[in-house]
Amino acid sequence: MIREKGYSAMTVDDLCARAGVTKGAFFHHFKSKEDLGVAAAQDWSQMTGALFEQAPYHAPEDPLERVLAYIRFRRDLVAGPIPEFTCVVGTMAQEIHDSLPAVRDACRDSIFGHAETLEADIQAAIDKYGIRAPFDAKSLALHTQAVIQGGFILAKADQDPALAVQSVDHLEYYFKLLFGKEGKTWTPR
Repeated sequence: MIREKGYSAMTVDDLCARAGVTKGAFFHHFKSKEDLGVAAAQDWSQMTGALFEQAPYHAPEDPLERVLAYIRFRRDLVAGPIPEFTCVVGTMAQEIHDSLPAVRDACRDSIFGHAETLEADIQAAIDKYGIRAPFDAKSLALHTQAVIQGGFILAKADQDPALAVQSVDHLEYYFKLLFGKEGKTWTPR
């Protein structure tokens, strides 16, 4: 429901109706909508963490190929209606970044925690390919998340999932250019 309506527009009544529970049952489990937001971010982090932990992009031996496989995996996840592929924590963070610090912090933990899972592969690729640049693996891992989340925003703004796919394609091309794996022209896969 957060991905469909947004956190702010979703009411406790909406949520209870969708879940088929009473408001009393909701407030038995959550003191407030804000507590639900924190729990939703934590649950999202666990669910997506399990998905990404089991994903096939971990298989390549070469660290850069693992990073590129991760990017392609993210591209392949952009399927179906926009609410089905966008990010719960990204949506909430955009809406409440200044108004609900506890929810914002839970979203930050999820987004930054996911980026952190890429750091070792990015660092190994930087080391293997001798990349010298004014950034480190952490900032590059966070950049991947910024591009992906930005693609979701573009898709929502224009109601066009192809814009999210294009953003991820640009990210793949950027990594290939950065690591010297692409010439001046690019042929999409």
